[in-house]
Amino acid sequence: MLFISLEMRHQPFFGWIKDLSAADPTTIFNLFGLIPWDPPSFMIIGIWPILMGASMWVQQKLNPAPADPVQAKIFAFFPLFLTIILASFPSGLVVYWTVNNILTIAQQWVINKKTTVKTN
Repeated sequence: MLFISLEMRHQPFFGWIKDLSAADPTTIFNLFGLIPWDPPSFMIIGIWPILMGASMWVQQKLNPAPADPVQAKIFAFFPLFLTIILASFPSGLVVYWTVNNILTIAQQWVINKKTTVKTN
């Protein structure tokens, strides 16, 4: 939807995000703009995708561990995989997923405190 929504096109959000329909322009491979080097497009992993991956990892740690060890290994790799894959998505979508993850972490933390659920 962000690719075709005319109202969101070229709208600034906050800080370095100048267009919510474009990918995060920062990248870890040039120290977020401190090094004057433009990496190839497949290497662009910005701050918001990294925050999204970190919030996915924290969210995963709050949930009970799967019983199957193979499934646990796949789930452990999943936040890193999605961070790389979703880094080129529109920054508005990545911001939405990150905020949603943070709210879900807060909700799961409250639920875990009210019950006696053992986490990883």
